[in-house]
Amino acid sequence: MKTSKMKFGINYVDTKSPLHGLNGITKFALLMAWITVVLTTFDLRIIVVMILLGLTLLKTTGVAFQVYKPLLLGTLSVLTTNAIFMFAVAPQQGSEVLGTTTELMTLPGNYTLTQETLYYLCTVTLKYFSMFPIALVFVFTTHPTEFASSLNRVGVPYKIAYAVSLTLRYLPEVKNDFVNIMHAQQARGVDFSKNAPLMDRFRGVTKILIPLIFSSLDRADEISNAMTLRGFGRYNSRTWYNQRVLTSKDWGVLAILALGVTLALIKRNADTVMMWYPFG
Repeated sequence: MKTSKMKFGINYVDTKSPLHGLNGITKFALLMAWITVVLTTFDLRIIVVMILLGLTLLKTTGVAFQVYKPLLLGTLSVLTTNAIFMFAVAPQQGSEVLGTTTELMTLPGNYTLTQETLYYLCTVTLKYFSMFPIALVFVFTTHPTEFASSLNRVGVPYKIAYAVSLTLRYLPEVKNDFVNIMHAQQARGVDFSKNAPLMDRFRGVTKILIPLIFSSLDRADEISNAMTLRGFGRYNSRTWYNQRVLTSKDWGVLAILALGVTLALIKRNADTVMMWYPFG
């Protein structure tokens, strides 16, 4: 049986891109501002622009497409499945939101696919997807320690900042554990390929997740003991190895983000309808 390989990463990659030069706080503010704008709009025009801008920023990071291609495909698969479930649960949701009904196809079980529901599902799916590129931009360009020190500088307690740093730092380790456990299960005859029945693959994933959870708990316990032995948390403040001040470029980006969020909130309050619909 052929052993599958996983060649993707969700960790910091130093490509010396312009985005890497920004302060961690600036990139975190970018992520939060992006999510805020996305959550306040159902305007497909804005969502498409944000997807294109996000993909452009992701390309600017200099990280090879093959690194995040599996994540991209996995995200699209999950969002497509989510859209199907949304239609199964509420097949007339789009018509109820937009107030019109244009039938496209009658399906079994009294399900009717309308133009409004199709448009609604596409908008919601793209709305969720628009947050994917910027999340990768943040992870790929933000060093965990530098980001933690930046959080501490703006008033976040260093214990919380360090917890965030550990989370980002050990994402690659969790991925490596997942791959190692998967290979061990494949060596025992568990088939994760497309040739295996769907339920067999689900059971196979369970055989990975349970050891992964226990190994992660063991690692957390080891880290906790090591930090306790080194006196972590004894003092009210601490110094940082990686520490970067906000530059004029950071302040400029923060100003643009503040303006963008303000305009998004103003537009949301001014809109008389929930969703922009070009066919109404």
